[in-house]
Amino acid sequence: MAENAEGNINPSPESDHDAATSSALTVTDQPTTEGPATDAGADDGPPPASPLSFIPLEGRAASIRDWVGVLVGVYILITAVQVISGGFKTATGDQAEQLFTFASNPLIALMIGLLATALTQSSSTTTSIVVGLTAGGMPMEVAIPMLMGANLGTTMTNTLVSLGMAQDKSVFRRAFAAATVHDFFNLMAVFILLPLELMFGVLDRVSGWLAGATSGSDGGIVAAIFGGLGTAVKAATSPLSDLIETIVSAVGLPDVVTGIILIVAGVALILSVINTIGKLLKGLMVGKAKQVLHAAIGRGPVTGIFSGMIMTIMVQSSSTTTSLAVPLAGSGAFTLRQIYPFTVGANIGTTITALIAAFGFSGIEGTLAMQAAFVHLMFNVLATVIIFGLPFLRVVPPRCAEFLAKHSAERKLWAAVWTLGVFVALPLLLILVPQLF
Repeated sequence: MAENAEGNINPSPESDHDAATSSALTVTDQPTTEGPATDAGADDGPPPASPLSFIPLEGRAASIRDWVGVLVGVYILITAVQVISGGFKTATGDQAEQLFTFASNPLIALMIGLLATALTQSSSTTTSIVVGLTAGGMPMEVAIPMLMGANLGTTMTNTLVSLGMAQDKSVFRRAFAAATVHDFFNLMAVFILLPLELMFGVLDRVSGWLAGATSGSDGGIVAAIFGGLGTAVKAATSPLSDLIETIVSAVGLPDVVTGIILIVAGVALILSVINTIGKLLKGLMVGKAKQVLHAAIGRGPVTGIFSGMIMTIMVQSSSTTTSLAVPLAGSGAFTLRQIYPFTVGANIGTTITALIAAFGFSGIEGTLAMQAAFVHLMFNVLATVIIFGLPFLRVVPPRCAEFLAKHSAERKLWAAVWTLGVFVALPLLLILVPQLF
């Protein structure tokens, strides 16, 4: 195992003779102009089938059908967030803060967000739920660590993608490094920003100011525009959310049970609709997204970050963005240093879902929901500015990823321990053990 001048891992002749003799599996330090050709098929193939393919349309009509499906999906997403908020209020009454005393420990709240996202494989689902709960009364000091945890949990998907390449040692080493660089970046972001939040309330203050400026009563023209948009969206979605709440309430169950049923129904709606929106947008946009990826990688970190952000907004899934990049790194089409900024940009792009969900509320609820959404946005923006802005911090995630990938390629147990330990075992221990004492 040897490292080149920039710190990228290159396979040694002894350990990876086959990989070394294949130009498609050689990591270079120069931007590759034939990335798609060297991807060994990981980047090609027919577009994914539309969830609406049961409506037999073709060509432009099929695209219009899928775009309408996306709009309906967004409508249902906002409605589901409102249902969760209403269910939380019904279940807790005025006891919301007392209910979350067990999560007042920021480490436990962080682990809840991490585990929830790892289990649902969607940070958009977790953040949308947190937005709804915050509008329903969940304290912001609980919501902030949960949103940080959601950022950590979302990196599990591309780590799992890399495990599918474990048969070839050198391919797996490069793929696992490209996947876990996202893990280490987000871990580093939490290590930096969580203490700052606990000491100075950085995210709480910044997000509170932004929420007040865009939805508060004294925010001027910007707040008037955002407030009007929020009111219009709520007026459009409230009939459906009110209907769901009325149907569940008509059963005559106790308020706590009714509220829990509404929360579960809202979560189920979000899980299904996020998945459907993702599939629709993947079919509509993945070709353009891949063009963005190939055009941007190798043109510098700033371009990579913005391209990762744009691509994630296009497909509404950071997991899709990073999972597309991992096979390219594994094949040797692009280096870890070229993939790294792209995955960081995906962090910022995925925050758009929480912002959309926040428009389902108005008034004080709208301000709280918008603040939670801005927490998610500012956490990722500040992390990018701090870590990428300081060269001595910028190199830490790729070096850690290379170290872990080197040992995981030799012993797959390292990869299993990392994946199950960080995303499942550790969160469960930190959540459950304190409850025993």
